[in-house]
Amino acid sequence: MHHMAKNTSRDGRAPTQRMLKVGEMIRRDLSSILQRGEVHDPELSKFMITVGEVRMSPDLRIATVFILPLGGNQKEEALSAVRRNRYEIRHLVVKGGSMKHAPELRFEIDGTFDQMDATAALLAEGHVKQDLDD
Repeated sequence: MHHMAKNTSRDGRAPTQRMLKVGEMIRRDLSSILQRGEVHDPELSKFMITVGEVRMSPDLRIATVFILPLGGNQKEEALSAVRRNRYEIRHLVVKGGSMKHAPELRFEIDGTFDQMDATAALLAEGHVKQDLDD
């Protein structure tokens, strides 16, 4: 099993400088928008969310945003909160001014932390399954 480098896109091509630059700009914008709590959603403001990485599609129209709530807990809740607010978040990115047209934002949980500790996760999953069986 060959481990793909983190910065190659799904089709195996390395991202261009422009893709990386735009992704990084959006990552910074999103980080500050989320940290300052600019989105008017009490559900979302419960979370401290870090934006680990933003990957752009080659045409720069789609940004896949990898997020993680602080402490790594309640990932699903944090994810559905950002997804629910994605239009407002996108509007805030445009308003922030570093880009005229913000791409479509797609949010995913940043799995890089999990990969480091996949074994622990698998063990925990075993325990969870046991709990459900009981």
